[in-house]
Amino acid sequence: MKVLISGGAGFIGSHLAHALAGANHEVTILDNLSPQIHGAQPEHESPTYRRAVEVARVVRGDVRDPAKWIEALDGQEVVVHLAAETGTGQSMYEIERYADTNVRGTAHLLDLLVNDKHTVRKVVLASSRVLYGEGKYRSAQLGIVHPPLRLEQDMKRGLFEPLCPATGEPMVAVATDEESKIHPVSIYGVTKHTQEQLIMLTCRTVGVAASALRFQNVYGPGQSLKNPYTGVFPIFSNAIRAGRPIDIFEDGLESRDFVYIDDAVEATRRAIESPAADGEVFGVGSGVPTTVLEMVRLLGSALGKDASMRVTGAFRMGDIRHNFADLTKIRTLLGFEPQVFFDEGLRRFVQWAEQHEVENDRYRESLEVMKSKGLLHG
Repeated sequence: MKVLISGGAGFIGSHLAHALAGANHEVTILDNLSPQIHGAQPEHESPTYRRAVEVARVVRGDVRDPAKWIEALDGQEVVVHLAAETGTGQSMYEIERYADTNVRGTAHLLDLLVNDKHTVRKVVLASSRVLYGEGKYRSAQLGIVHPPLRLEQDMKRGLFEPLCPATGEPMVAVATDEESKIHPVSIYGVTKHTQEQLIMLTCRTVGVAASALRFQNVYGPGQSLKNPYTGVFPIFSNAIRAGRPIDIFEDGLESRDFVYIDDAVEATRRAIESPAADGEVFGVGSGVPTTVLEMVRLLGSALGKDASMRVTGAFRMGDIRHNFADLTKIRTLLGFEPQVFFDEGLRRFVQWAEQHEVENDRYRESLEVMKSKGLLHG
């Protein structure tokens, strides 16, 4: 098939391009090569861009430009829509940019599918677990609960776990399935939800197959070492390698579901190729929660260094406490099963990161910006 990947020069996109080319698909990429991700000179600074051009035709342009969509869509059969502004924290104060790119950029694609002649038969969206906000919890008194955004006054008192609305006691996180409540708690989450709704509704009305993959935290070789807003692995590995202490938000017991890049790509390939994916949304993760403290400890061990950690109690508005994927649906319909366990994925990431210089990722600068906006406390 002829496959267009928007955002294809990025982390997931470049890996996906290689996997699809290896399966004899013809790949085109539409990407604006954002300096925040790729640096000022992508040809020299961006390993993912260099990797992508090995196997794909690249159309350099922004998804907010309809002319670039028209150029890139010519002759395509499948669109994998990865292009988006990503990052929970940054989205909370760059609202217009996130909405403009993620929503208007998607709307341009759909306008063309509705109003112009095209050859597209399927659209696969890289959606996100941020749609759920806080994940799914069990309360001893109420059963399943989908808690709202945690309250600032509770977190200032060190009460980080979502509390049962009936008893005020902490609840137990359980795996989040696709039927869980949709209630994003960040601007990024709102825009991803809107993307998903736009694509699933529009494609259904015009007879184009569509599916959405709600990715958990994807990690692995190729993550941008420059971007301070996405990816704790690059941020923390830069700090450990440079001998800088790592400030841990909250109490460090917040957890994430880390899914290795090869597994994320395999889930996407199955969504592209399988009719069973049509009209469906899927959670994509490892299904295993890992706390931030444990992740930093294992990362330091993989780097052969002691990670200096400071548990600060600070917190960011828009962050969640726990969310990990229930894989029942994607296992059943697409036969997907994660293949790379966390320790092996971490080893591969470290092996790759050590081949690159420690980057000035502007992480401290990003925190100061958030603090000045009233979004970072403590």
